[in-house]
Amino acid sequence: MIDLYTAATPNGHKVSIALEELGLPYTLKVLDLGAGEQRSPAYLAINPNGRIPAIVDHGAGGFAVFESGACLVYLAEKTGRLMPADVQGRSRVMQWLMFQMGGIGPMMGQANVFFRYFPEKIPAAIDRYQGECKRLFRVLDGHLAGHEYLAGDYSIADIANWAWVRTHRWSGVEIDDLPHLRRWRDAIRARPAVQRGIEQPASKVDLTRDGDAAAKRFAEEALRMVETGQSLKADKGVA
Repeated sequence: MIDLYTAATPNGHKVSIALEELGLPYTLKVLDLGAGEQRSPAYLAINPNGRIPAIVDHGAGGFAVFESGACLVYLAEKTGRLMPADVQGRSRVMQWLMFQMGGIGPMMGQANVFFRYFPEKIPAAIDRYQGECKRLFRVLDGHLAGHEYLAGDYSIADIANWAWVRTHRWSGVEIDDLPHLRRWRDAIRARPAVQRGIEQPASKVDLTRDGDAAAKRFAEEALRMVETGQSLKADKGVA
């Protein structure tokens, strides 16, 4: 059995999707980030960085893994699925996983902060991060023009990037002009395991379902977390 410590963020959903795809039994342990549960001594013993997600594999003697990318690699290697075994195939997956970890996630996280959360709108900062998000989306779109998935077969690289790309409207970046990215997004969204994974736990706001008024309320709650010195971690660059 695996314990998944998480919250409704792209990085949290990366791991819940992988667990669902792999059919591994797990216990969901949702942390209240606004209440600071991620900084409790008990959780810091699992993840010294005090962020989500993290997993504890009780079938491996209580082995703990933190950082979402590291969790994905661990689960793939544990099961021998969602990542090729050969050196070059594994490298292709790792390249696109690192693309998300070093680019898509941080840039979308910063776009979220300046576009959604900060009370003072700084156009230069918003343009900077939204522009970089769009550039990275174009990289994905260009690659997907000739590939069904990012690294051969469906893999943890697709899971990692998709969990962020699906939230593009929250960052204020549209993808209407990126047909290959939209095709890939929709194909992955149709997977039953993905549908289950993004409900573990469900996001507090969905722009398509709930509209901008709900988004505004959610952003105001997140801003209060920032103003009180809490961790800003809901679509906002958690590990």
